[in-house]
Amino acid sequence: MDDFTSAFHSQVAVVTGATRGIGEAIAHRLAAMKMTVVLLARDRDRLEVVREAIASKGGSADVFPCDLHNEEAIDGLGKHIRLNYARCDVLVNCAGIGELGKPLHEMEVEDWDALMATNLRAPFLMIRALAPMMIQQESGHIINISSLAGKNPLPNGAAYSASKWGLNGLTYSVAEELRKFNIRVSVVAPGSVNTGFGGRGDSGSFKDEAWKVQPDDVAGVVEMLVRQAPQCFISEVLVRPTRKL
Repeated sequence: MDDFTSAFHSQVAVVTGATRGIGEAIAHRLAAMKMTVVLLARDRDRLEVVREAIASKGGSADVFPCDLHNEEAIDGLGKHIRLNYARCDVLVNCAGIGELGKPLHEMEVEDWDALMATNLRAPFLMIRALAPMMIQQESGHIINISSLAGKNPLPNGAAYSASKWGLNGLTYSVAEELRKFNIRVSVVAPGSVNTGFGGRGDSGSFKDEAWKVQPDDVAGVVEMLVRQAPQCFISEVLVRPTRKL
């Protein structure tokens, strides 16, 4: 264990959307840094698979099945973290859904509501539940996984784009609110990631899409952010594939 990794040995990280894709890759990265990682998603069975995979590599993980649309469930998470760990050092808001492929005027209201509840309301609820512990300990790092769609127009994906523009604005503003407590808040905005996003599979491991940004590439950025020297923070990282098709 190197000196940098040993510094994280007693720290606790919470990762939403931890059962697949980018969230799963981030969970593995933080566990490899010797953090205890609390894994959040709705599917308990899949959470257990990820926990066991982390444990098989010598890491430590806890599972917390949670519906991110449920305010009471997220409040319960905050109580669980406080009771069992008494600290939260890293929060990664990674869970996200998309409604792509048709213009906004054809979108159902319930689909809009579900998308905004997952992509924007849930990060708010997670920050509300866990930031007080970070304030109390006067340290912490919140990392929101956004998208390049939050920087650029996305025809036939306007709601998704709007949710990510909103998440970016939330991130920048909360960063200013929490800086005085020595808490860093960053946004990572990848584009063209090789995952199952958009309904193309469970794990999203597509050999013909190897040109894309890989989930572990994004996890590497999260590790870099967490390892920053304490006197500074990177507020935003844009991650693009080298090739442009």
